[in-house]
Amino acid sequence: MPKGYVVAAIRVHDKDGYERFRVAAGEAIGAHGGRVLARDPRPERREGGLDGTIVVIEFDTPDAARRFYESPEYTAARKLREAAAETDLLLVEGV
Repeated sequence: MPKGYVVAAIRVHDKDGYERFRVAAGEAIGAHGGRVLARDPRPERREGGLDGTIVVIEFDTPDAARRFYESPEYTAARKLREAAAETDLLLVEGV
């Protein structure tokens, strides 16, 4: 079965609020079996206009990634992030 990934580009405008989000999101990620594979505040962009901190989180299955994203724990964390940053977020199925 393919893995599931959450890929985000996050543009922070409230560092303190974002730090609260990171703590809450980290707890939610761990509770749902996720693993942060990459977090880079200065990625080397080669094409396109996407910017911000890039985060890649792996889950055992695409359904596990969906359950994480829709969970009450991450919903609460997401509200913190929405107040502190603008985000592009994708759920991606591995190959």
